[in-house]
Amino acid sequence: MNKKNSLIIGSGVLGAYMSKELVKRNYNVIVTSRNIKKLKNYDYLNLRKKIKFENLNILDKLKIEKIILKYNPEKIFYFAGQSSITKSLKLKKETFNSHYIGTKNFLDVLNKRSLKTKFFKANSGYIFKSKNGIISLKCKFSENNNPYIKTQQKVFKLIKKYRNKNLNLFNLIFLQIESPLRDKDFLIKKICIHAKNKKKIEVGNIKNIRDYSWIEEICKAIFLTSKLSARDIIISTGAKLSVKKALQTSYKKSGLNYINFFSQNKKFFRKNEEKILIGKKSNHKILTTKFKFKFKFTGEKIVKKMYKLI
Repeated sequence: MNKKNSLIIGSGVLGAYMSKELVKRNYNVIVTSRNIKKLKNYDYLNLRKKIKFENLNILDKLKIEKIILKYNPEKIFYFAGQSSITKSLKLKKETFNSHYIGTKNFLDVLNKRSLKTKFFKANSGYIFKSKNGIISLKCKFSENNNPYIKTQQKVFKLIKKYRNKNLNLFNLIFLQIESPLRDKDFLIKKICIHAKNKKKIEVGNIKNIRDYSWIEEICKAIFLTSKLSARDIIISTGAKLSVKKALQTSYKKSGLNYINFFSQNKKFFRKNEEKILIGKKSNHKILTTKFKFKFKFTGEKIVKKMYKLI
């Protein structure tokens, strides 16, 4: 029986781990990137020889069409795009082009060719304004004017608009996703590195609470979602983890009292940032009821896993 093809747009951390999940599921995986020479994520996961790579500029609609027609993928996962909320302030055009224009180019091709390919766009839970710290699809959009958030809100609407053209489109909404491949400036990894090296660290508001998930479990959830009909879905653990608890847990692993190893710096405080942002536990209820899916790594377990792997 011939393997089915899946196309992953973007060779970043999420794309690498999703590739691993799909290879395990016996898919042919094709990954597109602006620079297929920089594939350290795939080397880390021992995937380079198991995957085909294609150079692609996501602003080139003709090349997008050629690749889609060449591979006729069953699924397309759009994981490209400038991914930093902070950096988007200086990279407004890149943020907009890499998320909105790139996505629209793919949707235009799918629509033009009347393809039933399942298309998945990764998006951020920060697009929503929480209700008492909890987000669900019933929440209103955030009023934060950050370029990354505003662009992702437009993409969310774009997916829904094109879905009405009878396309098979999914909005995948995530909160914080952790992995040892994350940049060292990502909070949990940053804390664990400092704790492991017994060094002091500067952080923002230690009372902030977020919903952290582990990347391999997220990729499994994405794959299960791909078995469903087109929809919007928020995938997160629903568990709380404060910056304070992350500090406490990681420094304790090194036999240290975190109190003596951190200080707060206002440069790490984001303007208009919600202090609590957790996904409602019922957001992905269908995955639990239909596939018995449950997150094993939540809260402090995420910190301990990161500490162990870095």
